[in-house]
Amino acid sequence: MQGLLAGIKNPEDLRKLKEKDLSQLCEDLRQFIIDIVSVHGGHFAASLGVVELTVALHYVLNTPYDQLVWDVGHQAYGHKILTGRKDVFYTNRLYGGISGFPKRSESEYDSFGVGHSSTSISAALGMAVASRYKGETNRQHVAVIGDGAMTGGMAFEALNHAGIEKSNLLVILNDNCMSIDPNVGALKEYLTDITTSKLYNRFRDDIGHVLNKISELGPNAHETVKKIEKSIKGTLLKKSNFFEALKFRYFGPIDGHNVQHLVKVLKDLKDIPGPKLLHCITVKGKGYELAEKDQTKWHAPGLFDKITGEIKKEISSKPKPPKYQDVFGHTIIELAEKNPKIMGITPAMPSGCSLNLMMKIMPHRAFDVGIAEQHAVTFSAGLATQGLIPFCNIYSSFMQRAYDQVIHDVAIQKLNVVFCLDRAGLVGADGATHHGAYDLAYMRCIPNMIIASPINEQALRNMMFTAQQDNMGPFVIRYPRGNGVMAEWRTPLEIIPVGKAQKITDGEEIAIISIGHVGNFVLDACEQLKEKKLFPAHYDLRFLKPLDEETLHDIFRKYSRVVTVEDGCLQGGMGSAILEFMSTHKYQAEIIRLGIPDRCVDHGDPTQLWKECGYDVGSIVYTIEKMFRETRPCVDTEN
Repeated sequence: MQGLLAGIKNPEDLRKLKEKDLSQLCEDLRQFIIDIVSVHGGHFAASLGVVELTVALHYVLNTPYDQLVWDVGHQAYGHKILTGRKDVFYTNRLYGGISGFPKRSESEYDSFGVGHSSTSISAALGMAVASRYKGETNRQHVAVIGDGAMTGGMAFEALNHAGIEKSNLLVILNDNCMSIDPNVGALKEYLTDITTSKLYNRFRDDIGHVLNKISELGPNAHETVKKIEKSIKGTLLKKSNFFEALKFRYFGPIDGHNVQHLVKVLKDLKDIPGPKLLHCITVKGKGYELAEKDQTKWHAPGLFDKITGEIKKEISSKPKPPKYQDVFGHTIIELAEKNPKIMGITPAMPSGCSLNLMMKIMPHRAFDVGIAEQHAVTFSAGLATQGLIPFCNIYSSFMQRAYDQVIHDVAIQKLNVVFCLDRAGLVGADGATHHGAYDLAYMRCIPNMIIASPINEQALRNMMFTAQQDNMGPFVIRYPRGNGVMAEWRTPLEIIPVGKAQKITDGEEIAIISIGHVGNFVLDACEQLKEKKLFPAHYDLRFLKPLDEETLHDIFRKYSRVVTVEDGCLQGGMGSAILEFMSTHKYQAEIIRLGIPDRCVDHGDPTQLWKECGYDVGSIVYTIEKMFRETRPCVDTEN
């Protein structure tokens, strides 16, 4: 039963409700999210924590004319449900369904596409300045930013700029002390202090009370009140409040779960010009007891029984191979126990990348630096200048945010920083903002860089072992999200010769060159091709940079037809590197490249996306069959 929510198709319907009914609507909305996510999956706790805030914003604002930016988007499920997508919300994050994040092409209510964090204040400020320029003085611009996202440097840059603009901007700080993992850093401690400081809050409230009393003396007291307020705000409060010091008018902290009070405050703030910040205290997972108690676990739990809270696990007759990130987490500990130079760094993803394992055992050697990829890279560079070997683990798409630091602070100085790029390739339901499609291409053009990608868990371990040898310089290891292929992966560590490929199988007429985990797709395809008596050769390149030119010379001397397979973008990736090599050395050969095409790939199950992009097992088999038919017209590939 949807209750009041059943009658809400868009925010205009919401605004027809009486304020006293908003609490019931919030309960209906919260239950709807629980019902759908428990059955269909998706992010969970973040959106539960902002239900009241979501309802209040759409009740007070004239959306979509008033512009609302969510940072990051996994807290926007309630927003999607209230803005015309309730009936299709069950398709959230599914192939062909709605996106798990706000997306401009999906709805006019999604004023800005988001996925990565810390972008909302910049975007909303840009919108506010544009509205001022166009004379739209009555238009509201609101950025809802989580306190975890506030740790990103871009948020500070935007606050610095917004403080000197006279634009109509409201920043709402959703303070729940969480991103995916618990927040870290001095900002978190500051927000806790300002939230719990009885002295600060009593002083602020007392000032407000005194000023109200003075204003009751009559209209002539108005100017006196303004002078006193300006004096106090310009001295005592401004010096004790970070946001006031940046010329924002600060309001709060207030209870982010009192929808009636939120409505009152938001109505008042609409009439106050200039940059403002509203500090709301919320509970991630609010309304679902288990999510409130274990917010990291319930960030995106998968399918679960909403009554018992039992998270449903896929039942398999045999144990699955470990996840690549878990292999990383255990291997870095194994290496660090033998090499005291090794340090671990991650920007706010300790549980996601499994560096949390090292943080528990070696807390003095593993660092969560907050949602701050640029800082993570340059911090790692600083460690490397002192002879340490930092393993900087950043998701592939997040590394895009620190590209200058990779070049300027690491590569130019030839520092031995090991970049472990988790979530490389197509990651699935998170979609275009999170696909690790570009790392091979954007790292390949950087001088002094070694780029490796393992075909399995053992190769990942050996590449990590190789990367921490002396004087390796900048070293990239990129690997996908999810499970590997080996049941037994704790094999003895071995050094892999840098820039050396390996031949998997010899073959006839056609050679397949792969890099990374997709080499397993080729292995499966070759097994199917054997049944058709077709035998292509298969080479695992292992290193995109430096290229194994000796092996490539052997390939092009023997084979006139070559297929490259990669889980990265075709523009500038491994296939492009092979073409460049062929052109440089004037080889004549037919090259077919399989990989991610030149477009933004939407969300969906990875198997569906691999097929859509044309490099799954079936696509490889089809491509090789077609090439053999062209070479041997009489070959029957149907049997």
